[in-house]
Amino acid sequence: MASPAPIPAPAGGAAGLRSRLTIPVLAYCGILMAVMQTVVVPLLPDLPRLTGASAGAVSWMVTASLLSGAVLTPVLGRAGDMYGKRRVLLVSFGLMAAGSVICALTSDIGVLIAARALQGAAYSVVPLSISILRDELPPERRGSAVALMSSTVGIGAALGLPAAAVVVQYANWHVMFWVTAALGATGVALVRWAVPESPVREPGRFDVTGALGLAAGLVSLLLAVSQGGQWGWGSARVVGLFLAAVIALGLWWWHQLRTEQPLVDLRLVSRPRVGLSHVAALLTGFAFYANSLVTAQLVQAPEASGYGLGLSIVQTGLCLLPGGITMLLLSPLSARISERRGPRITLALGAAVIASGYAVRVVDSRDLWMIMVGATVVATGTTLAYSALPSLILRAVPPGQTASANGFNVLMRTIGQAASSAAVAAVLVHHTGLVGGAPVPTLHGYLLAFGVAGAVALAACAVALTIPGDAGPDADAGPDDTRRARGRTRSVNDGALEGT
Repeated sequence: MASPAPIPAPAGGAAGLRSRLTIPVLAYCGILMAVMQTVVVPLLPDLPRLTGASAGAVSWMVTASLLSGAVLTPVLGRAGDMYGKRRVLLVSFGLMAAGSVICALTSDIGVLIAARALQGAAYSVVPLSISILRDELPPERRGSAVALMSSTVGIGAALGLPAAAVVVQYANWHVMFWVTAALGATGVALVRWAVPESPVREPGRFDVTGALGLAAGLVSLLLAVSQGGQWGWGSARVVGLFLAAVIALGLWWWHQLRTEQPLVDLRLVSRPRVGLSHVAALLTGFAFYANSLVTAQLVQAPEASGYGLGLSIVQTGLCLLPGGITMLLLSPLSARISERRGPRITLALGAAVIASGYAVRVVDSRDLWMIMVGATVVATGTTLAYSALPSLILRAVPPGQTASANGFNVLMRTIGQAASSAAVAAVLVHHTGLVGGAPVPTLHGYLLAFGVAGAVALAACAVALTIPGDAGPDADAGPDDTRRARGRTRSVNDGALEGT
């Protein structure tokens, strides 16, 4: 299959500077996307008082961005493959900045939830950026750049929590959104200046029916998973949502297999190298998310519980900060392992390291230094695993479908994180005791949650080892698939030649 020719870095001048800053700018966008997702966490306990809304309504500040991000990530990924990845990246980042401005201007909970849903578009930043890096960079620079881009999710989350907590503690809560709006506007300007538009396109007609069907199915599924603990897993609403998800996603799958230009090419997903990578992404997302979720609650538990440390939200963020720094420093190492051993080995190793980190947490979750060691080990494994997942996808799909395929992979991680949140909540709710008259999770509940996350990480390791070995993107493609992909690439190249 023909491949896009990497654009060589100019020797000097403004163009040379822009070329050198492409990777840092995209990494900045990925970190800011993760920061945007975590900045509301320190606000959640105070938002009912600040907005006059109920605690249940306030929880939608997190749920809204999760739902919209899950829906928009594969949709915007497909749009990027068709209409230009840089163009769609600017749109998604612009929507995130606009959402921050709206949040900064209002205290109305309904408007805040709508603005957070708008910010969910930023979930597509990472898959779009990875696809741009694949198209623009030479092979010798691509691995480390993709590894860094994948690690920005954890880096941003680790940085965002303590930073937001400091702002909330010492300034008006709207200031936090003004800061993210300014950072978002800066990101839009930097992308326009430093990031080139990829010449690789996948021509065709956008699958509107597929987008609507996927949205209906994902909203039903994630709404049931995220709200099941609050509404009751056996309630009519939750059961109805699960049934609606099964029906909607079943019809969507049927439509995708029969349409000429699907939103998600399920023929690619059905190949072992792609499909197993998506399964591994779901399991890794589950295992990764339990780390920060459970650690934050554990260290903030009151000292009267017998195990809690009674830390503030700022101190909690600082406990997670070493993990974020570790992800930043180890991303080049993960790229080197993938180059020498292949990304599936890196993925399996990362999942095994995550499981070992949870083993540390089970052995000792009373001493602060051991808690930080265990959390950092999990972050180390996450760095390895998350850097390997996009590399597996990039090696397995045609150049014209990298953004949509990586978008679907990020979607699977998101579903895994939502499932992790629901599972952890269910475990902790069923293992509580009274401390000062208030229900507090027991240490046994936390250890059980760590054990579940560790077991899921081992399952991710097993799945990674079953992924077929590395090869070109057409290695497990049928002859019809290969001819279609070559035809699409020729049409893109021919159009570029005509344009010149």
